[in-house]
Amino acid sequence: MHLNPYGEYAVLLAASLANQWPADRAGIVERARAFDMQAPFEEPRESDHADVRVVIDRWLTIVDEDAAEQRAMLLNEFLADVAAYPQLTDHDDEGWHLHYRNADLSLPYILRSVISVGTALHLTNRGMHRLGRCDAGNDPGDPCQNVVADVTRNGRQRYCSVRCANRAAVRRHRARQAPMH
Repeated sequence: MHLNPYGEYAVLLAASLANQWPADRAGIVERARAFDMQAPFEEPRESDHADVRVVIDRWLTIVDEDAAEQRAMLLNEFLADVAAYPQLTDHDDEGWHLHYRNADLSLPYILRSVISVGTALHLTNRGMHRLGRCDAGNDPGDPCQNVVADVTRNGRQRYCSVRCANRAAVRRHRARQAPMH
């Protein structure tokens, strides 16, 4: 038996959805599959796209909370909404592993389950500070609001991309080079 890596892939999936929202349900499913999510989903519901957006918006309240105690409280409330006993499963002959959800296979429910548990595992295993917004968000000329889920070894990822990190470095360099009055 192996424990699913809910923490990393679930948080990276949530960040990806938050940073670049798909145009429709098919885009959400495609993105979930791109992050190796193999769960079966029930037949599409008309509200799936909007309901998953609610999941991501609620998750963003956790991302945007800086105080660890408040962040934990928000995450605990998120987890309580999808509380289910962990269950052993061997679907698709992947080998025995745990699922943290009940029998509801709707897209919004599964993503809410996986993202809430994944975020809890990410923050408890890697650190409460390893989820937030891109540090380039402080740039008045071109603020970036992307989510950064820090999965680096050293735990110091502050930017969502190399592009944002490079732009910030250029701004710092130019500020040092500016003539003083």
